[in-house]
Amino acid sequence: MLSGRTTLTKFAVEQLRGHPGQHDLVTLLSKVASAIKTIAAMVSKGALDGNLGSLGTENALGEIQKKLDVVSNEVMVSNCEWSGQLCGMASEEMVSPYAIPQQYPKGEYLLVFDPLDGSSNIDINMSVGTIFSILHNGSNETPAESNFLQAGTQQLAAGYALYGPATMLVLTLGQGTHCFTLDRDSGNFVLTHRNLKIPAQTSEFAINTSNARFWEPPVARYVKECKEGASGPLGRDFNMRWIASMVAEVHRILMRGGIFMYPRGGKDAAQPDRLRLLYEANPMAMLIEQAGGMATTGRQRILDIPPEQLHQRVPVILGSRDEVKRVIRYHTEHDTGIDRPFVSPLFQERSLFTQDC
Repeated sequence: MLSGRTTLTKFAVEQLRGHPGQHDLVTLLSKVASAIKTIAAMVSKGALDGNLGSLGTENALGEIQKKLDVVSNEVMVSNCEWSGQLCGMASEEMVSPYAIPQQYPKGEYLLVFDPLDGSSNIDINMSVGTIFSILHNGSNETPAESNFLQAGTQQLAAGYALYGPATMLVLTLGQGTHCFTLDRDSGNFVLTHRNLKIPAQTSEFAINTSNARFWEPPVARYVKECKEGASGPLGRDFNMRWIASMVAEVHRILMRGGIFMYPRGGKDAAQPDRLRLLYEANPMAMLIEQAGGMATTGRQRILDIPPEQLHQRVPVILGSRDEVKRVIRYHTEHDTGIDRPFVSPLFQERSLFTQDC
């Protein structure tokens, strides 16, 4: 639904009117938006700038970095470090927090971000994005890592950019979830979707089925029922989606509903969770909840999780409220044992060899 020519800056001024940090937050959002425009331009050029392919280095989580991962991180830092709103930043591509250099003025805010989500899609020209979150530090002193460890309920703003056929910026300031589209003629982000609302029910689910053998029983149960379609207990047919970009998955859910699952379990037993709490799960959970959806680990609301580490990972299940509630119920039923029917020892499988005499 088109909403006139309300720009991102005008929208932020109106939503933050009366907030004690209005000027700094509006300015910071404009700097983030400027970085997003630059990243969008680089992504759109593909191989023309020589930024495709791997660097052969690893990020803070031991993952191989793409060239655009590193360049996008540098763009976000260079756009936001100098204007006086921030005292620190943290990202997926940096092992430890980034302190604002001494030559620049400092503010009271913290920026955490994933500069290029879904970067495995870069070389095949599929959708990627940027995720960000703004927190309050309480002072302009250089922050320690502990200053970043705030629950998702403490976020002042959260958003993402989607680099697709159009560049879109989706934002919440705690008063609904709103979508802006980049007008390439004027260079402005213009409000195009106000107060997005996720349908409570859905017939689409997104999950990486290559990890099926590692899923916990509640997730396996839900996916099995989705695949059974109209003939199963859910009573309707489902479509499955998987883009390998959290931004793209969440954007589809915000636009037409659905459920996204990156549950516990994976090939690396030492890292059973995949998505990062501070700069992936928390901002997306805030956006989803502000649009009427839910976001959970299966056992806990994501926004209530007390962070313990800067790069902490969590399982993520988010989207249409009724389906997320169903998956939460399946976890509860599994944890309490009521999803497992009683089987008499008389009818259990027996071996030729037994210790009983």
